[in-house]
Amino acid sequence: MAVEHKLMQAARRILRPLVRIMLRNGIPSNALTELVRQTYVDVADEEFTIEGKRQTIARIAVVTGLNRKEVSRLRGNPPLDDADEAWRNRAGHVLASWLRDSEFLDHKGDPLDLPLVGDSPSFTELVRKHSGDMYPRSIADELLRLGAIEEVGGKLRMTNRGYVPGADPERIVENLGIDTSEFIDTVDHNLQADEDADRLLQLKVLSDNVPVEHLEEFNRYSTRLSRHVLEELARWLSQRDKGRDWSGDDERVQLGLGIFQINRVARRPDDDAES
Repeated sequence: MAVEHKLMQAARRILRPLVRIMLRNGIPSNALTELVRQTYVDVADEEFTIEGKRQTIARIAVVTGLNRKEVSRLRGNPPLDDADEAWRNRAGHVLASWLRDSEFLDHKGDPLDLPLVGDSPSFTELVRKHSGDMYPRSIADELLRLGAIEEVGGKLRMTNRGYVPGADPERIVENLGIDTSEFIDTVDHNLQADEDADRLLQLKVLSDNVPVEHLEEFNRYSTRLSRHVLEELARWLSQRDKGRDWSGDDERVQLGLGIFQINRVARRPDDDAES
């Protein structure tokens, strides 16, 4: 089928940069192969059940193409640890609450500069009110390191209206898994949508023959535009986010928008292709 062929091409394109990163970090092919098999079993076990029936090893084997012995082995492995994503979400939630909660805003609706402890309102109060058992000092240190806040005159000031991922390799790799999977979830949603109105935004702008002298200008310009859009969305979302209030029986959703820059060397067409 054409769709299957295109899907395999897409998988190969996705794997190329991932394999490049894994090779650079000394991870051999058998480790990725094992991970793929594990993921096939996990997804089949959790998402490809038959309504009203208990999921079985035999059913997973049929869906995945793996034998039952292999399915049984892989099914016994521990589940994916979402602790890093949960921690990142908690840190981001502190910033969103800072934008939303009037106790921590000035008369214009902008976030106040907050002392870590002491005079009310404080950053410690913000964290304890909106993030429960997280250590305020740890949250502050992380947000300072990421540049999401800065220390001015002994107080903490928000510099970015949203959670900014870290520049260190560990945080970047965390975002590789989290952000890429969210984009692919959007593609999956759009593949299953029946109507155009049900599809989620999936846009890209790309020009393939720009002189290199414009690269830095593009990065600065697109960063400025993107920050403005994300700051506006962060404010909009913060006004509607219920924080830690889960009262009521209405369904809740996670909403967001991701933006990334593209910089790569353009390939000159072969002379034969031009003729």
